[in-house]
Amino acid sequence: MTGIRQRRHAGRGGIVFDVLGLGEVEESAYRALVEVPSTDVAALAARLGVRPGEAATALASLERRGLAARSSASAEHYVASPPSVALAALVVDRQEELRRAEVEIAALTEAYRRTESDRSVGDVVDVVYGPQAVAQRFMQLQASARSEVLGLTKAEVIAISGEENTAEEAAVGRGVQFRVVLERAAFDRPGFAAAAEAALADGEEVRVAPEVPIRLLVVDRQIALVPLVSGEARAVGALLVHQSGLLDALMALFEKVWNDSVPLVLGTGGALAERPPTGLTALDSRIFGLLLAGLTDQAIANMLDMSLRTVQRRVRVLMDVAGADTRLQLGFQAAKHGWA
Repeated sequence: MTGIRQRRHAGRGGIVFDVLGLGEVEESAYRALVEVPSTDVAALAARLGVRPGEAATALASLERRGLAARSSASAEHYVASPPSVALAALVVDRQEELRRAEVEIAALTEAYRRTESDRSVGDVVDVVYGPQAVAQRFMQLQASARSEVLGLTKAEVIAISGEENTAEEAAVGRGVQFRVVLERAAFDRPGFAAAAEAALADGEEVRVAPEVPIRLLVVDRQIALVPLVSGEARAVGALLVHQSGLLDALMALFEKVWNDSVPLVLGTGGALAERPPTGLTALDSRIFGLLLAGLTDQAIANMLDMSLRTVQRRVRVLMDVAGADTRLQLGFQAAKHGWA
């Protein structure tokens, strides 16, 4: 929810071959070789629908990697090496590369920590210029998260759209905890409500505030990104804040906004839905929870894929059940009866 992402799932096989360093044509060529006793360049090109030169390049690459070999019957024909042997060898090589990378990262991290205490005031904050650079840092920080991400999200998108923010879902998948406060007006954006619901389903903690003071991303309480828009030209940039008193202040600001915001609870699994007011249906209970989170009728309609008139009619039902003449009284009755 730090950037409201849409779900995207790549094919599992493609991911495996990408990790092993094989391109798309090389992967297709190897899969084709596995399915036939042997083949030559012309037959493989026809099978894959590529030019003979591309097929020849792919076969040469597979041969160098030990994934293919020349046939004993004909030097112009190629056969696939057994996957359990050839691919396993590539996996071992890649694991060794990753181990060396981890050792290097640990050494660089230790060197960074030794100099961190010597940072001057000017070294505490790095300036990032341009929307592309901001989006890159935004993704990198989420990809590096190990335990926790804190976020304040304003309604206007300035650097990265939900469709592009794939790092958040990956972080949630590896167990990173997300706490995010959303600006209420963001729910007027198409698709935002559905993404909020998906984030809740993934286990993220989401709250809603009438306004969010700044855009903010804090990773593992060690580094923060503060995206900014300035000037009439709407220039996009960001501040990258390292461990310091300033970072402590940003985290304190997040906690203040978090505590003043209303939890967003959806579905029948939340506390509200488990203890609905007498006479409320599951749908009414869900609408009631969104009302308490401060969403407008239109935002609720968008989230629940209903018409605005239907939502307004159901809100009237809620007020009748609570014996309230106004929405303010509805909130009072909710607190009085322990519905929320």
